[in-house]
Amino acid sequence: MAKGQFLTPHQQGIVKRYYQNKDTLATQKLGEIVSELYLLQAEKPDSKKAERLWKSAQTALLNAGANKVRVERVVAERDLKGLAELLNAIF
Repeated sequence: MAKGQFLTPHQQGIVKRYYQNKDTLATQKLGEIVSELYLLQAEKPDSKKAERLWKSAQTALLNAGANKVRVERVVAERDLKGLAELLNAIF
């Protein structure tokens, strides 16, 4: 933020609520990614969308504080069951 610019009380409330619910947002996002990957597994497991979802899952897991080695292994193997178990372990 530029010097001299401040958040209004309304904006401060929005930012505060965002950070209070950040873990819930991450859980929801990762759950949606797992669901979409499960549905794509039957149709097109090697599609561009699946690649993008696996990359998003890796980024979201690392941002959530997951073990980097375990995340990289699950993503490299495209192990959907391992991804779901990793989510349960984190959240």
